[in-house]
Amino acid sequence: MWLSKTSCFLPFIFRRSSCSFRVFCTASANQRSDQLLLVVGGGAAGVYASIHAKSLAPMLNVMVIEKGQLLSKVKISGGGRCNVTNGHFFEPLRLAENYPRGYRELKWSFFDVHGPQDTMNWFSNHGIQLKTEDDGRVFPVTDNSASIVDCLLNEARRLGVLLQTGKSVTNVSIIDDGQFFVKVEKRTANLVEKIKANYVLVCTGSSQQGYSIAAQLGHSIIDPMPSLFTFKISHESLPSLSGVSFPKVRAKLKLDHVKRNIPELTQVGPLLVTHWGLSGPVILRLSAWGARELFHSNYRGMLYVDFIPDINIEEVKKALFHHRDQLAKNKLNNSFPLQFSLPKRFWRLLVSEEGLDGDVPWATVSNSNLNSIALLLKQFPFKVAGKGQFKDEFVTAGGVPLSEISLNTMGSKKCRNLFFAGEVLNVDGITGGFNFQNAWTGGYIAGTTIGTLASSSQNASQLSSCTAPCSTSASNVSPLGTTI
Repeated sequence: MWLSKTSCFLPFIFRRSSCSFRVFCTASANQRSDQLLLVVGGGAAGVYASIHAKSLAPMLNVMVIEKGQLLSKVKISGGGRCNVTNGHFFEPLRLAENYPRGYRELKWSFFDVHGPQDTMNWFSNHGIQLKTEDDGRVFPVTDNSASIVDCLLNEARRLGVLLQTGKSVTNVSIIDDGQFFVKVEKRTANLVEKIKANYVLVCTGSSQQGYSIAAQLGHSIIDPMPSLFTFKISHESLPSLSGVSFPKVRAKLKLDHVKRNIPELTQVGPLLVTHWGLSGPVILRLSAWGARELFHSNYRGMLYVDFIPDINIEEVKKALFHHRDQLAKNKLNNSFPLQFSLPKRFWRLLVSEEGLDGDVPWATVSNSNLNSIALLLKQFPFKVAGKGQFKDEFVTAGGVPLSEISLNTMGSKKCRNLFFAGEVLNVDGITGGFNFQNAWTGGYIAGTTIGTLASSSQNASQLSSCTAPCSTSASNVSPLGTTI
């Protein structure tokens, strides 16, 4: 049976129970070609890529399939404000240094193509005002991630990108004509879709779905494991400091099985005490750079924290002795050198840690005790007993190796017209907007590459208008409404 060509680019659908079938028609012939880009994953990289592909090739059919909610990470990132990118690292070499996995490969031309300034310009040009905070993090001025989510989805819909949720891609294979044959399932409705696509872009983040697709099409997978997490700390008194923060500390992570020196396992930055342990940017950076080492250490080790990194230990001792001389009658718990700028609760913990009575006057404290307090201030030992979860930005190290991808196009080196972008690749950044920038850059490169390929294809054909639903058997119909 032959069907005239229509604008139907949605797949044929059949139910397992009844095997009923339908094809939907969506637009007129002068608006669509017979080419389809299927984007697996509706996160930042997937939606951004679909917008750029569709912008370059308006006749290209673009479908995004997301098993959960569209842009779910964008919605929750930055405490619901969305940390769009980082405004302190515009130079590609310096920017790449913020990626524990990927910095060697990304430091060349990757961010030259579409860096943080390009990302900021794109959102600004689409009506989103942005602000850069003191630490470099970029947010919408609304302080509401809905501004970013709505901007992306509205632009995708305006361009005619088809967005589908609640579905998973369970199988991708190559058929005789070089196209992809894709199986999509919606288990809640006992529904199976089969789609023929010219291009497949995998943007599934750390989902097993993406790794499975990559493996089906010949790629290897570097074992995924958590990155960007907090530390659970074994210390009886630490919970009493829950909520206390330090604007700047130096933290050094030591792991028994790591014998070589890893400079990145020492970080400087803000620290936050939680009811289960330690968090804040300095801990998140350590967790990212030490992700694999921590995993192989079963998240056990020692953390040494310098709470006053800008004052050397001899100056610390001198300040303590001077304070004792000047304020000899003051109770130990009630005062300490002002230049230390410590939270009072933490000072009292130090006093207790040294086994001293906080109600005694400073005059009674021995030189030995003060030297010990100085050492604690500069090298406080914490036993790392496990990892917590950083809910704002859960990131995974591992995925498809960058050696199997052309970063100039985001195309697979193993399978023609297969592309990857975002966290599905073995790329992860530290906290501060860097993971989203990887998504924007990869999505932009993949989308523009596919858009260019589609728009220049000599085989693109015009579709005739479709005015009513078409029906036939599932065995002899292509996604475009023609017989196979």
